[in-house]
Amino acid sequence: MKLHNMFKKTNKSGYISIRNTKPEVPEGLLRKCNKCGAAIMADDVKKGFYICPKCGGYFRVHAYRRIEQIVDEGTFEEWNHDLVTTNPLEFPGYQEKMEALQEKTRLQEAIVTGAGCIDGEKTAIGVCDGRFLMASMGEVVGEKIARMVERATKERMPVIIFACSGGARMQEGIVSLMQMAKTSAALKRHSDAGQLFISVLTDPTTGGVTASFAMLGDIILAEPKALIGFAGPRVIEQTIGQKLPKGFQRSEFLLEHGFVDRIVKREEMKEELARILKLHRKPEQHELDRMNAGTIDAAEKIMSEYDVETSEAAESDKNAEASAESGKGAEMSAGSEKASEMSAGFARNAEETVQTMDITRKAANAWERVQLSRQKDRPVGEEYIETMFTDFVEFHGDRLYGDDEAIIGGAARFGGMPVTVIAQAKGRTTKENIEHNFGMPSPEGYRKALRLMKQAEKFNRPVICFVDTPGAFCGLEAEERGQGEAIARNLYEMSGLTVPVLSIVIGEGGSGGALAMAVADEVWMLENSVYSILSPEGFASILWKDSKLANQAAEVMKLTAVDLKEMGIIEKVIPEPEILTKHTLYQVRKVMETEITRFLDDYTGMTKEQLTEHRYKRFRAM
Repeated sequence: MKLHNMFKKTNKSGYISIRNTKPEVPEGLLRKCNKCGAAIMADDVKKGFYICPKCGGYFRVHAYRRIEQIVDEGTFEEWNHDLVTTNPLEFPGYQEKMEALQEKTRLQEAIVTGAGCIDGEKTAIGVCDGRFLMASMGEVVGEKIARMVERATKERMPVIIFACSGGARMQEGIVSLMQMAKTSAALKRHSDAGQLFISVLTDPTTGGVTASFAMLGDIILAEPKALIGFAGPRVIEQTIGQKLPKGFQRSEFLLEHGFVDRIVKREEMKEELARILKLHRKPEQHELDRMNAGTIDAAEKIMSEYDVETSEAAESDKNAEASAESGKGAEMSAGSEKASEMSAGFARNAEETVQTMDITRKAANAWERVQLSRQKDRPVGEEYIETMFTDFVEFHGDRLYGDDEAIIGGAARFGGMPVTVIAQAKGRTTKENIEHNFGMPSPEGYRKALRLMKQAEKFNRPVICFVDTPGAFCGLEAEERGQGEAIARNLYEMSGLTVPVLSIVIGEGGSGGALAMAVADEVWMLENSVYSILSPEGFASILWKDSKLANQAAEVMKLTAVDLKEMGIIEKVIPEPEILTKHTLYQVRKVMETEITRFLDDYTGMTKEQLTEHRYKRFRAM
């Protein structure tokens, strides 16, 4: 009987039904996932970044919880906490609703703003809170964002905003609408001052917030499966009378269509933000980092790997090693000076190697070099990025239509210096080649590349391009989306970029599709790469009406690295091992790293005016 008294329900047979009983659990300990319906422990969810441990679904995070997850402990200082709305339209019941929400959420408004450190990097940060009128943007939300951005501009700080919003606030009417313009204008001034804005899109980000500050980031990140769009899906379905496809307006949809740089898991968000912030430090901090950590180590690395041994280089190596061991004050300064001398010495050695090598390699005629440039196991752009750069963060999309995998690019470090690196990308397997469209970019690929170059210009990063394409993609859709205009725009804008630009042809340099990545201060070619007006097959077909004469066409086209160096079209030929694969790539990398170091030393010392004038004269002479 005691057992029966423990339960309130029995089945018709008189047996106890455990299935119909509820577990005796303290109130608030268990929660139900609104995505999968599973019972979950509240503490597990809180400790697990507010992610369902059963289905991986994301719960919405309160603003202060988000700040705890992202900002270093004890570093957050809140700004403009006491700003409250004045009910500009005197909307009935609005003031009472606001007061009730303030009491319930302990928030004054739908966004928390302030400043703090993320892995030691100080930044201004704003976090929307969906509990407060679905984080809709009224006059106070707009004002808090504008004030935060203005202060960040004045104090030369980056800005991060975590967007979560239903859009403009209906109860504030046209006043709410004006906040779209106000926040956008503040961010324009922040951008013009050369400062970084990272926008993080969370679920949901819609309406006037999407159509203003949320989509204006230099870098736009998104949480997985977040709803992001201007009009909500229900409104769209009602308007067009159709059911929307699965995944429409989710983060993954926006990434595919070129509007988001990266999708970042919540548990990885702090680390990713820290990486991006460190890549966008103030120039003087980067220089200090290079002096303290990078210069001597990089010099020693190059020296230890470089296979041109001279007595001068050996002596420099000893001096640099002694400098590295001392590591203090004047000794560090002397070490940095010696490292610079070493760098100059390496450049001379590499130049002599390039000039004295038997570049022509009698066995390889022009057509054979064409075949070598197309070889299946020849290293592709991605492999150069992986082996020569550190801290690479890939960015996606042209912000107009899509993300073209035939071009990859982002921010990285070369010898400690932040750079923007962009590569025309062939695949390493048949499947990858299909994914990358065999290295033939579409208009959105060229527009993505240009977006990254303009971003590099804003943050004063040199641009390094790896060229490897049979040519721009020729197809109906490419023409519809403006292939010619996209290439022309790259030529136009690259000619005036105010940062150093280096382009290296690592395989095929086909026609305008290659030139759209090669309007540079210097253009280099690997020994067995080619660069031409079009393919030898196309040349033979047009002029001689027979593509089978491609081998003869190759000879008369003057498309080899040696030919183009003699004609003054390129500045440098990089020697290759007899067989260039990913296993022998290190031999090319040795020379290339030394030469890139020399290039950066030469060109980063120029003024903006000197750079653009030099680039103009380079092409003007052709």
